[in-house]
Amino acid sequence: MTFFDESGTLAVDTAVPATIKRSTTGCCAEVKSAKITEARAKEYACCFKGLADPMRIRILNLLANNDQPVCVCEIVKHFAIQQSSISHHLKILRDCRFVLAERRGTFMYYQVNRKCLSEFPHAARMILNV
Repeated sequence: MTFFDESGTLAVDTAVPATIKRSTTGCCAEVKSAKITEARAKEYACCFKGLADPMRIRILNLLANNDQPVCVCEIVKHFAIQQSSISHHLKILRDCRFVLAERRGTFMYYQVNRKCLSEFPHAARMILNV
């Protein structure tokens, strides 16, 4: 199994699992049910989908590196894509609650939703049961 360890380094677990409990009535090992509800799974899927694009990760990183909300016009200056594409990515990040938006006149300002980001490791632990 491949995973990232506590330091963020890619690691491979080559250990063979301990005894697997076999069902006496069938051919397969006993399988436990999923612990995550359908509603929670949809919420987590949205979060992971929000990070499923390299540009969104870079935009989120730019916002995380700034303490104050950043205007879209300033975000655009840092990337070689059109303002409309930046806005599209920001909408996805906003829909997943990774960023907070604030209108100031005709301009939109964005900042990282720190509360949402602090919950993200918990979501990963719940999904992976660690």
